[in-house]
Amino acid sequence: MNNKPNLYLIPTPIGNLDDITIRALKTLELVDVIFCEDTRETTKLLHHYHIKNKLVSCHEFNEEKMKEKVLSYLQLGSNVGVVTDQGTPLISDPGYKIVEFIIEHHYTVISLPGPTAFVPALTISGLPPQPFLFYGFLNAKEVKQKKELEILKVFPYTVIFYEAPHRILKTLQVLNSVFGDRKACVVREISKKYETAYYGSLTEIKSSINEPKGEFVIVVEGARTETELENLSISEHIELYLADGMSTNDAIKKVAKERHIAKSIIYKEYHQNKEGE
Repeated sequence: MNNKPNLYLIPTPIGNLDDITIRALKTLELVDVIFCEDTRETTKLLHHYHIKNKLVSCHEFNEEKMKEKVLSYLQLGSNVGVVTDQGTPLISDPGYKIVEFIIEHHYTVISLPGPTAFVPALTISGLPPQPFLFYGFLNAKEVKQKKELEILKVFPYTVIFYEAPHRILKTLQVLNSVFGDRKACVVREISKKYETAYYGSLTEIKSSINEPKGEFVIVVEGARTETELENLSISEHIELYLADGMSTNDAIKKVAKERHIAKSIIYKEYHQNKEGE
């Protein structure tokens, strides 16, 4: 901790209250004000740990306005905390606009490590843990959801989604229609009494969920079969690996190996296509 006021992003338990860290509790007491998604939820948490502090409501509908208020507290020399109802701020929750704004005004943002649902879901999924893509919530409208998934279906690594109970079965159906019946793991109520993990194909998991209650995390295997990758053009195949952080040369070498084509041919075709764009 330093003497200059800071903005603290403080993770809160996603279910089991014992999951909060000692540092998070100390920081909740340290800050002069806490901006929270729902004051009622945060009040319950603070009462449980006998912490008293000033709360300000900050959610997705007023975050644009609240970022100015956060800055005003910092300018007055006050340390500010940001929490969401459950988990780590900004992970499918409000906070991004505030963080961006505060960084622009040259204040330090400190994010405490702590609870988030997608990490335990990934580690118990039995699917490759790295690399992975955390996508969060898909669009609620099926047409837009399919467009999002069409882009994601060629990614060769594990993909993670969040979903609400009233949409989980429909989303699994749409995932199956776009991705095919891939291997997956769906976990609900992480860290809570009725935590459940469903394993198998998307079809098998959908048929196993009889009562869709609680918050869900969907972990789906990536597009790693030769058939799926061969459906891409050579340029699309290379661009896929470039987006994953590979150099152009390494991406060309990998595509040549996977397609059993000479590297010189892949190189020539890729650069001819780039010149023609």
